Amino acid sequence: QVQLVESGGGSVQAGGSLRLSCAASGYGATHYLMGWFRQAPGKQREGVASIDYNSRTIYADPVKGRFTISKDNPKNTLYLQMNSLKPEDTAMYYCAASRPVLAGTYPSLESGRYNYWGQGTQVTVSP
Repeated sequence: QVQLVESGGGSVQAGGSLRLSCAASGYGATHYLMGWFRQAPGKQREGVASIDYNSRTIYADPVKGRFTISKDNPKNTLYLQMNSLKPEDTAMYYCAASRPVLAGTYPSLESGRYNYWGQGTQVTVSP
């Protein structure tokens, strides 16, 4: 059974940085997508960043240039480096993984492409 466990959330002031980690276990697929999503109170969940097995990446417009998604395949760990944080980045952040996909499948910010989800880690950015 696939399990995703996020860590690294916390409270920072605007302009600060955080690094989120997501440890994946029970996953034997070769080609799959992984992503970070977030949900603020009263808002819909939105895709933040996604990466495929070949480390191609895509980002949501609000985080481009500030966030970086990466992963360590041998360690089955996904990361999200968040710099220049803003109060509007405050949300619960979730790690997600897809079922096996065809080789060459491009990253996606659509939540429907993902089948496994972590419990989330809270990020709070104060002005």
